[in-house]
Amino acid sequence: MTSVNDTPEKPKTLNRPLRKFVKRNGKKLMRRVARFQSTQSLVPDTPFIDAALFPFLAEFEQKWQVMRDEVREILKFSDDIPGFEELSPDQYRIAKARQWKTFVLYGFGVPLAGNCAKAPVTAEILSRVPDIQTAWFSILAPGYHIPAHTGVTKGILRAHLGLLIPQEREKCRIRVDDQVRAWQAGKVIVLDDTYEHEVWNDTDEERVILLFDFDRPMGWRGRFLNRLMLRLMKFTAFYQEPKKNLADFEARFEAATRRADQNLEKLSD
Repeated sequence: MTSVNDTPEKPKTLNRPLRKFVKRNGKKLMRRVARFQSTQSLVPDTPFIDAALFPFLAEFEQKWQVMRDEVREILKFSDDIPGFEELSPDQYRIAKARQWKTFVLYGFGVPLAGNCAKAPVTAEILSRVPDIQTAWFSILAPGYHIPAHTGVTKGILRAHLGLLIPQEREKCRIRVDDQVRAWQAGKVIVLDDTYEHEVWNDTDEERVILLFDFDRPMGWRGRFLNRLMLRLMKFTAFYQEPKKNLADFEARFEAATRRADQNLEKLSD
C-alpha cells in the first residue's frame, strides 16, 4: 500500500504516447486560451472572487445545515467512497492513499442519479447553478496536504461550501496564488483554480466541503470558446476514463448502501 509520504507511482495508462502528446500540447493551448478568456471575463480575474457577485450562491449558505446532515449520512459508508486518484489517475501526484476522497454528484455537467439520490436537497440546489460542470463532497483526511497544482481552464470557476470544518479551522486552509483562506462552516468561497493553489489540513479532524464548478461569466466569444474546448475535451482519455470510473464507483456505493439496508431489515425481523 502507498504511504502518504511516498512518491506515488505514475499509472501506466498515463505513459501512452498519444496521451502524453495530448496532455503536453493541450496545456500549451489552454494557456493561450486562458489569456483570451481573461479579457472576456465579466467578473474579476483574481485568485478569490467575491461570492456576492453570484446571487445563486446565497441558497447554499441558507441551507448548508441540511447539506451537512446529508453528507454525514453518506460518510457512514466512508470505506466505499473513492479516493480522487481512483476516479482520475491523472491526479496521482496530489491525491494519494485515499486521503482525499470524493463523493461525486455532478460529472461533466451531468448529474449522477444514484449519488444525487443520497443527497437530494444538495442535488436540487446544485441543479439551479447556471452552467454547472462538476460537483462533489470533498473529504480531506486529518493531516493531509494537497501539493501545489493548477486547474485546466479559466472558463470555469470553483466554489467551496464549508460543511464539516475542524474546530481549529485556521489550521485547515487553502492558498490560491499568494492569498490564504481558512474554510468556515456555512460559508461559500469562490476561486479561480488556474492560479497555483494548495491545501493543508493540519488538524486531527476530517474536513468536508461541497465543491462545485460552474462556467465563468464571459462575453459571448468567451462562452463560445469555452463550450467548444469542453466539447473537444470529451473526446480525450481525460474525460472518458473518469466517466467510466464514476459509473463504477456509483454502482459500488449503491450496492454498499443496499446491503446495509438489507442487514437492517433482517435485524428488525
